[in-house]
Amino acid sequence: MATLQSNAQTAQNPVIYADVPDVSMIRVGDFYYASSTTMHLSPGLPIMKSKDLVNWRIVNYAYNTLDSGDALNLSNGANAYGRGSWASSLRSHNGTFYVSTFSGTTNKTYIYSTKNIEKGQWEVKSFTPALHDHSLFFDDNGKAYMIYGSGRIMLAELKDDLSGVNPDKKPQILIENASAVAGPNIGLPAEGSQLFKINGKYFLFNISWPKGGMRTVLIHRADKLTGPYEGRVALQDKGVAQGGLINTPKGIWYAYLFRDFGAVGRVPYLVPVTWANGWPELGIDHKAPDVLDLPAGKGLTPGIVSSDEFSRKNAEPTLPLVWQWNHNPDDQLWSLSKRPGYLRLVTGRTDSTLRSARNTLTQRTIGPECSATTLIDVASMKDGDFAGLALLQQRYGFVGVKSDHGSRQIVMINAQAGTTTESACIPLTQTTIYLKASCDFHNRTDKAYFFYSFDGQKWEPIGTPLQMAYTIPHFMGYRFGLFNYATRQTGGYVDFDFFHINNTQ
Repeated sequence: MATLQSNAQTAQNPVIYADVPDVSMIRVGDFYYASSTTMHLSPGLPIMKSKDLVNWRIVNYAYNTLDSGDALNLSNGANAYGRGSWASSLRSHNGTFYVSTFSGTTNKTYIYSTKNIEKGQWEVKSFTPALHDHSLFFDDNGKAYMIYGSGRIMLAELKDDLSGVNPDKKPQILIENASAVAGPNIGLPAEGSQLFKINGKYFLFNISWPKGGMRTVLIHRADKLTGPYEGRVALQDKGVAQGGLINTPKGIWYAYLFRDFGAVGRVPYLVPVTWANGWPELGIDHKAPDVLDLPAGKGLTPGIVSSDEFSRKNAEPTLPLVWQWNHNPDDQLWSLSKRPGYLRLVTGRTDSTLRSARNTLTQRTIGPECSATTLIDVASMKDGDFAGLALLQQRYGFVGVKSDHGSRQIVMINAQAGTTTESACIPLTQTTIYLKASCDFHNRTDKAYFFYSFDGQKWEPIGTPLQMAYTIPHFMGYRFGLFNYATRQTGGYVDFDFFHINNTQ
């Protein structure tokens, strides 16, 4: 049974208090790398790096855009909210890094590869069908497989060039009913496969969700890749589940998992692991602890979220990796060079709501509380335009400016009830305005508040509090978003002077 050592430090669960679900992790020497799910956002499939399992930073993305089409481009009334690319599998084999994913939007499986996981460009191969929640696995002979499925877990051998399933080898059933070890009353069948070979044995991680229960970690073990597999419930606490195993250079083992944590999203947890009778034993007294014997977290800035002055030098990347666009962007309609020191967003079509607007630039919210501020120049808005600072999810809210028949107003829009409500409207006579949004995730309060300021010093509340809610259609924690969309005519633009994020309200 695992116990915390007496010299336990102050690392806390969740180790990342932000939406970083479906983690897949590897260790290369003294460094850890992890991939995660960002679905409809672009660039996507983030790669993160850590020296201590606690403090992480985004170092790369597997793709700039997953694919094209109306849903991924947020065009012609289609969208990829809650879809795009899902759970990934990160692996290192013979000096090459691989990360694979799948998409219900395109019905494809994607395998990305690179020699340089931090700086390299990723080559991609894709094929049909989309293999659900798969785990990429290389055997000792270098043959590649995917373990996938829901309830019934399957094993497929891939072609040598990884361009598809080997047509000469029919996928086989690995486990007929992987949920069975969790009991007969299952709501969510076993999924989220991650396979590991440790000390000559194969360990398959899955999750299930018994009806009336919680996310549950399942582990199956076998002496051969093809089985037979025996299984057991490995953890049932706080709903912390879905992930796999990682060890430190000193041979200390952890399970990396995640927890549904309300409107902030699905947050990563680390759970200590010991070994007994050839099985990994998860948790402290079979519980996911709040405190870990690991170095203290130093905060999520600037590795996971970051402020941005929008000032660029030639050698710097156009946008820091903390930024992601809501769906594929139209690169003709944004700029950091048209007005140096500012982010310019130009309208190129008309939309009716924020959720259908293209080129919204987003970052994660973080818990237990956070706020973001920006200064926006609205002098070049056109009639019918809306621009500002949002908290984006299906039930979104924003503070911003609307241009309406020759006048401008500061508005707060609240869509928590499923319909868009203008909760406040205040005349604006100047061309610049400071905007602020703050989030309270303490004890799943999940409330957001909006403010404006004429001088950046005195802040005035505006509108109604937003009751944030994690909804399945978006399947993602709330994101701060900078946006500008047109409802009547195109060609208007706004300039954002900065974006500042803080871990306080």
